Amino acid sequence: MIPSRLDQAMAILAFIVFGGFLGILFGYVTRWDLGIMVGITLALCAWDFWHMATGRKSDHH
Repeated sequence: MIPSRLDQAMAILAFIVFGGFLGILFGYVTRWDLGIMVGITLALCAWDFWHMATGRKSDHH
C-alpha cells in the first residue's frame, strides 16, 4: 500500500509536533539520562515514520 500525500503530510506534522514536545521537555528538565531517552524515542519514531512514508510497512492486515 502506497501512502497518500495527505497521510505523509500528517505524519510529518505529527513527527514535528512530537519532536517539539520532546525538545521542550528536555529543555526544561536537562538531565543526561532524559536526553538519552529522548534521543532513543526520536530515533524509533523517525525509523517508523520512514518505513510508513516509503510504503515498506502497513498498518492494514
